[in-house]
Amino acid sequence: MSNRIAISGVILIAVLAGAAWFYKTPSEPDHESVVCGGVSLNIEYATTTAALEQGLSGRTNVPDDYGMLFVFSHDDAYGFWMKDMLVPIDIFWLDSNGRIVSIARDVSPATYPSVFYPEVPARYVLETAAGFAEAHLMATGTPCELKNIQTVSE
Repeated sequence: MSNRIAISGVILIAVLAGAAWFYKTPSEPDHESVVCGGVSLNIEYATTTAALEQGLSGRTNVPDDYGMLFVFSHDDAYGFWMKDMLVPIDIFWLDSNGRIVSIARDVSPATYPSVFYPEVPARYVLETAAGFAEAHLMATGTPCELKNIQTVSE
């Protein structure tokens, strides 16, 4: 009987330890963040062809502390338009080091089908709520700390 109690106790401790490990608070947040010009943004990545095409289309709101980061495999003059967009946005083109190389501010959905291009080739594109650039004094040359960048996939 005492062996059965001892074994049950060991099993209970193992189960509780496993549950504690499984449900522990993660050391990393469940979202990625990018710090641009000292301002932290919660980031959603666009790395697949489908995500790159979809972007923020169809969304009725873009929170002030949110951004979508489009990740490309090489530098180029990536054009963006407002097809199926419901809210205005700011668009930032970043070089491979995360520095802003071009900005399109307060781009309205009414601009569709116009296409917006960077002034120089870029590796990443960051979309934020309209007014973010002005509110946080973002300019060409402003650094963005890109950590744990997801890679492009198909």
